[in-house]
Amino acid sequence: MLKQLIVSLLFISFSVSSLAKGGPENYFRVLTLMGSRFEITVVAQDSVEANTYIDMAIAEITRIEKLISSWDANSETSEINRNAGVRAVKVDEELYTLIGRCLELSRLTEGAFDISFASMDKIWRFDGSMTQMPSENEIAASIVKVGYKNIELDPENFTVFLKLSGMKIGFGAIGKGYAADKAKNLLEENGVSGGIINAAGDMTTWGKQFNGKDWQVAITNPMDKSKAYGLLPVSEGAVVTSGNYEKYVTFNGVRYTHIIDPRTGYPATGIISATVFAPKAELADALATAIFVMGIDTGLDFVNQIPKIECILIDATGKIFTSKNIVLETKSTSEQK
Repeated sequence: MLKQLIVSLLFISFSVSSLAKGGPENYFRVLTLMGSRFEITVVAQDSVEANTYIDMAIAEITRIEKLISSWDANSETSEINRNAGVRAVKVDEELYTLIGRCLELSRLTEGAFDISFASMDKIWRFDGSMTQMPSENEIAASIVKVGYKNIELDPENFTVFLKLSGMKIGFGAIGKGYAADKAKNLLEENGVSGGIINAAGDMTTWGKQFNGKDWQVAITNPMDKSKAYGLLPVSEGAVVTSGNYEKYVTFNGVRYTHIIDPRTGYPATGIISATVFAPKAELADALATAIFVMGIDTGLDFVNQIPKIECILIDATGKIFTSKNIVLETKSTSEQK
């Protein structure tokens, strides 16, 4: 369930370069964390203060990665996976509660979001090497170990048990959003008045820019990333986009995207980009993938029933669909060039 950044920030051009004016400014740093591109932006009085805050955020994100990574053999998540079908594993309360929220999201989305998706056999390739569609039997067999209902939690002992041997969990569809939220919370607690944590497109904001203006995001045309559909102010909230226009396969006239429905084993169809606005990046991250899987009609109906959640969906023809409270400030054609 890969995610690609198609929401670009507009404030970057006036960051460190305006230091000479004195007073608070926006400062940002770009680096690789959790195997992905992160951009950390803070409002600070000077570069020394900004670097202190940014280093603080980096340490927090690194801590989260060590907790939830399924690539790190020493993580508690890896320990859970190694003991699938064998025994329950006692974990840190933070990881336990994160898994608990994941299961709630699985129930809310009726399995469209599922951290046991990591159990699926990798039978789909979206690198151009697939010459024929997997058989129905292969697709059905690929998901036999997928199913959030086979994750058992023990609230008294903080243990996690995967019932099926070979079953796995992974946080690819929620982990970066969670890390962004945790870094944001830490910086707020330490007095940073405003900023953005952009975790490979899982973006959370707080406060305002140094000049008192809201942070703004541009919703980029997924079929031409040099153009933007429109601008949206984002204050005290998160924005996450799932989608990748280039990664797909076509069989029998049907375009299958790289995001796979964990309930069926078939790639999602219909949506090429799903952007979700939510109070927290963790929630927006999970819902962006789930809505992509649900499709246009079900996804919009789902979002319109949840308070404080909005979305912008784009189908394969480039047509835009928005939830009921979204108003796009669409750029003119000349502005998009």
